[in-house]
Amino acid sequence: MDPHEYCRQKAVSSGSSAYYSVLFLPPERRRAITAVKAFRREVGDVVDECTDVGVARTKLAWWREEIARVYHGKPQHPVAVALAGVVAPYGLEESALLEIIEGVAMDLEYNAYPDFDALRVYCHRVAGVVGGLSAKIFGYRDPRTADYAQALGVALQLTKIVRDVGKDARRNRIYLPLHELAEFGVTSDDILNRRETDHFRKLVAFQIARANDYYDRALALLPAADRKAQRPGLIMAAIHRTLLREIESDGCRVLTQRIALTPLRKLWIAWKTWMG
Repeated sequence: MDPHEYCRQKAVSSGSSAYYSVLFLPPERRRAITAVKAFRREVGDVVDECTDVGVARTKLAWWREEIARVYHGKPQHPVAVALAGVVAPYGLEESALLEIIEGVAMDLEYNAYPDFDALRVYCHRVAGVVGGLSAKIFGYRDPRTADYAQALGVALQLTKIVRDVGKDARRNRIYLPLHELAEFGVTSDDILNRRETDHFRKLVAFQIARANDYYDRALALLPAADRKAQRPGLIMAAIHRTLLREIESDGCRVLTQRIALTPLRKLWIAWKTWMG
């Protein structure tokens, strides 16, 4: 299979939010962002799918070597082959790709994150860094756009954490900060056993408010001169903020169900944001 087709199937399947965010991009930029997203998905799958921590560490170590080959040798994996063709044209740093791996590796240390400081580091590495790379691919002139993109990446990750509380609980993972669970009178057992109490719903509402605050911060950082170029990220923001509103209006019941937007609604949001 062609490496770029592999990446497309891995990261931007039809109907996904990522699919609609890159839908209107020129082909060369679409291939580049798809390669980055596929890399993030590939290394994330290592931790999600390996039940043996030792095996997961070995696979992540292999990926560190593979990223070195992207820049200094001959990569083997289809995603790495695709990356090798786009890192130079868009100035994608080796250190950034390695930092994403370090973020994913944090899941081997934590089944639950003790506080928001630890979670923020994780979100920056697995999503903020991806946001920075994405902004480079989309193109910008003002250096402040890099700060916008990193803040947006964290906001998107916080949204995914809210959406996936139930899914993560089934894998014995809790991304909501443990000290905040205690503040709201929620226990780890409540989450792992999917008990949706009033306290839990208030906790989720607090997480939604924080994610929205990060979106507001990000958008305030985006210079007007780069807004047009950064529309793919704005599409992701619009889709995910709509998702947060849906979750909140449904009573924050993220333990027992997973709220999702229909493909048609995502397409409408994407088109409206792109044209706006």
